Amino acid sequence: METKWLEDFVSLAETHSFSRSAQLRHVTQPAFSRRIQSLEAWAGTDLVDRSSYPTRLTPAGQTLYDQSLEMLQALQSTRAMLRGHSSAGQDFIEFAVPHTLAFTFFPAWVSSLRQDFGSIKSRLIALNVHDAVMRLVEGSCDLLIAYHHQSQPFQFDSARYEMVSLGEEIVAPFSRADANGLPQFQLPGRLDAPLPYLGYAPGAYLGQVVDMMLKDAGVAMHLERVYETDMAEGLKAMALEGHGIAFLPQSAIRKELRSKKLVSAAAPHMSQLQAKMEIRAYRERSCGKEGTRGGGKTHKSAAQALWEHLASGTRADTTAGTIAP
Repeated sequence: METKWLEDFVSLAETHSFSRSAQLRHVTQPAFSRRIQSLEAWAGTDLVDRSSYPTRLTPAGQTLYDQSLEMLQALQSTRAMLRGHSSAGQDFIEFAVPHTLAFTFFPAWVSSLRQDFGSIKSRLIALNVHDAVMRLVEGSCDLLIAYHHQSQPFQFDSARYEMVSLGEEIVAPFSRADANGLPQFQLPGRLDAPLPYLGYAPGAYLGQVVDMMLKDAGVAMHLERVYETDMAEGLKAMALEGHGIAFLPQSAIRKELRSKKLVSAAAPHMSQLQAKMEIRAYRERSCGKEGTRGGGKTHKSAAQALWEHLASGTRADTTAGTIAP
């Protein structure tokens, strides 16, 4: 039996919805259903009355629900005590950050903090977007820093999590410049001569944003995918070598734009070929809202001080509505 099965079960008991709990637990509905079935197999009895709607628990399920709350709370308390035994790292703030932001945004952002907040001791955990989000959900980091685009919102429970906005990012198409400073490849291309396209791997967050951008462009794009990776740095390296067009965050190519090694690959009349994304920091709320279970997370003093500084800025918005439903 895995503890995540109990967490899934508690979520289902409180939402009365397989689909809603799957969203909150960041898994597909079929995967969520399989985990509930695995828990029932372990328990040796039905825990959910599947003949009713909304979903409700069987008497055995209600008993397990009550016990699960106590067990999970005990495990969280034990983990907090164990972590408290190691005081040396308590002044380090742990950040879960997707790879692209870890390479581009994070170093400059930490430098900017020194000016109006002071130095911080940070531990960077660079991951893909899904795993970075799971770090926050599982309580394995202090802050998550991630992109936000309206077409690809994170399904965070606003009663449990809060966020502040740290800035904005532009993603647009770029190509290596030729000897005259013009793009080696320029969109939209031609049907009889598609342009080599350096794309993000399937499932990559930026790839989903780019796919939506291309779909909404209003102009047919003639592209032939010749390379893919889930990291923007990999696409930048290939674009610099002249292998094709890549959609890149501008923060990742500031030096290359200044030196004119890379230039916009969009034709002058195609200003719609760019996406503006927000860079957000998320954390678990330090105390639960009235009517919700649990008392929230106890934050390290350094992490709490940093959050208060970020939340006091002009870009801050920690109201419940800022996190996508």
